[in-house]
Amino acid sequence: MGLIDWAKKKSPWICHFNTGGCNACDIETIAALTPRFDLERFGILLKGSPRHADVLVVTGPVTLQSEERLKRIYDQMVEPKFVLAIGVCACSGGVYWKCYNVKGGVDSVIPVDVYVGGCPPRPSEIIDGMVQILGKMGLEGHVIKSLEGLAGGQ
Repeated sequence: MGLIDWAKKKSPWICHFNTGGCNACDIETIAALTPRFDLERFGILLKGSPRHADVLVVTGPVTLQSEERLKRIYDQMVEPKFVLAIGVCACSGGVYWKCYNVKGGVDSVIPVDVYVGGCPPRPSEIIDGMVQILGKMGLEGHVIKSLEGLAGGQ
């Protein structure tokens, strides 16, 4: 395993994309990154460019306007890439389902690895979703070690 592969496994970077909606899930996603909930304890950093990201975090329902942008952002990410759909709108279209301009959930456009339901989901649920993504990346031991450190274990 090369140095770049090792660094990617130890510090996955995320890119956040809002497809539309009420922005409540965006606020909770940002709250999960603040020191109170501290998603960075797993080595996760928020990046502005999908070309640098390993995980695409999507909030809001997919509208006809955002569909092409979402595909383009997903295609810009390097392999292996993972998608986390946050909130009921990103999972299924939510309260906007069957609106004239809503296509549905994120999985109607790109493949989704982990769904986090709720309207809006709590930051702790978003962190649980990211832990599932880390498990899919092969970082189970890294995550368990971090969680044990928080609980006072060695």
